Amino acid sequence: MATDPLSPPADDPDASPAGAPGDPPRSSPGERDPLDDYRALPTRGLSDVLGIEVLELSPDRVVATMPVDRRTRQPFGILHGGASVALAETAVSLGAWRSIDRARFAAVGLEINANHLRAKTEGVVRVVATPIHKGRTTQVWSAEISDEGGRTVCISRCTMAIVPLDRTR
Repeated sequence: MATDPLSPPADDPDASPAGAPGDPPRSSPGERDPLDDYRALPTRGLSDVLGIEVLELSPDRVVATMPVDRRTRQPFGILHGGASVALAETAVSLGAWRSIDRARFAAVGLEINANHLRAKTEGVVRVVATPIHKGRTTQVWSAEISDEGGRTVCISRCTMAIVPLDRTR
């Protein structure tokens, strides 16, 4: 059986219930898992196509992984920059979505940039997205993508517009 290269060994005393050392538990006993809202969405679109798995989802931190494989590599054999941007925007969008009143507002991408710092040919990359600014009409998030060794592969910043639902239809 293959093991997740980003998870600690089962006998790691520092491992938390979320899987990675230092990660908070996904939910408390008797509390609804925040990932249930995500899993209940009618479609996850590009996330499913690229194999993105969301591991942690809160208004202040999103952690997700994506395989580096035939779906996410460019023709020259390395991780496609667009796949990294898709991973970053997925994490940021979900974090913004978790931090707004979803009955009244939508969080939509306004701008994204990325610096690709290290090539990756195989394995798994992990994104950690955290907010820099949460305003009434915009949010700015940082997303850092790293490899299994914790080395930074890509850094991204994304600005989200928070718009009333009646303006998105």
